[in-house]
Amino acid sequence: MDTASSTGLIKTIVFIIIGYYVVKFLVRLFFPIVVRKVVSKAEESFKQQYQSAQQNYNYKTQENRSFKDEIISETGKSNNPKSTKKVGDYVDYEEIE
Repeated sequence: MDTASSTGLIKTIVFIIIGYYVVKFLVRLFFPIVVRKVVSKAEESFKQQYQSAQQNYNYKTQENRSFKDEIISETGKSNNPKSTKKVGDYVDYEEIE
């Protein structure tokens, strides 16, 4: 078996420290770029979802308007006006203790 030398241990510690600082530098360099790309993709996704929801809403409101126009035009032709009769009386209840 080979025994570990002190120079090998020092080299390993130096490589770990250098690697740590290289990774730290690269993260500082590339992290903002990656975050911008992720945010822009999320923004595009939200815009697309909003536009599709807006189109669906507009389509449904157009259908409802045309449907309401048909109902109004059909009910507008009837000669019998609706009666506004009151049904029932208002009863005020009191609590009994």
